[in-house]
Amino acid sequence: MEHAMDKIYVEYRDGVYYIANTRMTLDSLVYAYREGHSPETIAQAFWLDHEQVYGAITFYLAHRQGVDEYTRQGEAEQDALRDQLHRRSPGLHQKLAAAKHTRGATRGVRFASKRTGT
Repeated sequence: MEHAMDKIYVEYRDGVYYIANTRMTLDSLVYAYREGHSPETIAQAFWLDHEQVYGAITFYLAHRQGVDEYTRQGEAEQDALRDQLHRRSPGLHQKLAAAKHTRGATRGVRFASKRTGT
């Protein structure tokens, strides 16, 4: 029998933080939380249950400095890749940016994740 004290809400796999037992990245949830979205809205948007969301937020708050550094590093890596793509293929970069903008405009609730693009 698993005890509540033994419950894990965030896993670190292959250099990325995930909501435990999902493919959902922690930084996606953190961006939504930082934007002021409620845990209930986050749970609905990402198809997570409330316990997963509250557990992940608790993990974030308990490890805020490390997670904030992790997200800053991910943003810097994403920005570097975006700049590299722009230099190598400006036309493709513009098409991808337009597609991302269009995709974001069609979603009811939009959360930006630098690492996953969701």
